[in-house]
Amino acid sequence: MTGSANPSRAAGFLAMHRPGAGFILPNAWDGGSARILEQAGFAAIATTSAGIAFSRGAADGTLEGPEMLDCIARIVSAVSCPVSADLESGYGATPERVEATVAAAVELGVVGGNLEDVVQPGELLPVEAACERLQAARVAAPTGSFVLNARTDAYMLRHPEAFAETVRRAERYLAAGADCIFVPGVGAAEEIGRLTSAIGGPVNVVAGLVEPVLDAATLRALGVARISVGGTLTRAVLTLVERAAREMLAGGSFGFARGAIPYADLQRRFGR
Repeated sequence: MTGSANPSRAAGFLAMHRPGAGFILPNAWDGGSARILEQAGFAAIATTSAGIAFSRGAADGTLEGPEMLDCIARIVSAVSCPVSADLESGYGATPERVEATVAAAVELGVVGGNLEDVVQPGELLPVEAACERLQAARVAAPTGSFVLNARTDAYMLRHPEAFAETVRRAERYLAAGADCIFVPGVGAAEEIGRLTSAIGGPVNVVAGLVEPVLDAATLRALGVARISVGGTLTRAVLTLVERAAREMLAGGSFGFARGAIPYADLQRRFGR
């Protein structure tokens, strides 16, 4: 069951985005993973487009908007805490389509969402086009009702001037209505510190996507506002599945079962 977002929940979520706060926002890929993360004590969670795609046997970036929104709806309905949605590039070629996607996400009850500046694989959108899409998202979800996390992929795409390009885009995206700037693909501590100092708004980085994997205390000291894990947690779970498969095939043993959450415990936790 879903419903329109509560502005007070969105405001509370936005208040968590303070430079240096470095709050950890884990990414769920289905209702079960979302419920476990909430029960572990996280005050808010996010979705992961990569994790959702992988869970459906598909590559990241290949799901259509309606299918992704259906998966997001299932996650929202599974938990009571605020949920921020990974909306990729907005599932549309025009600002109007992005606006429609964000409006649909708001109706599901999410409190925020990521919007990327890449539509064609391997190619950054022109800044003006990216800003038009952010402005369209802001029309669908006014400031204060939805935390708009503008993602720029200059580091992911190995732009030759990644730092300068990221800062340039961040300034424009904040002016276009973004609440936070999401910079995946940056790993070096010194570079992260330079970015948080140069960007005039909260900065989100991903833990576990690239080396080195810095801990939360280090990222907070560098000025990071929000720490997500993207598809990293899903990849870790699928790694466990692969190791278990190889153990069963190669040795006929089931050591992976040791320490697993008991069936009765999960039944209790997932019961309504």
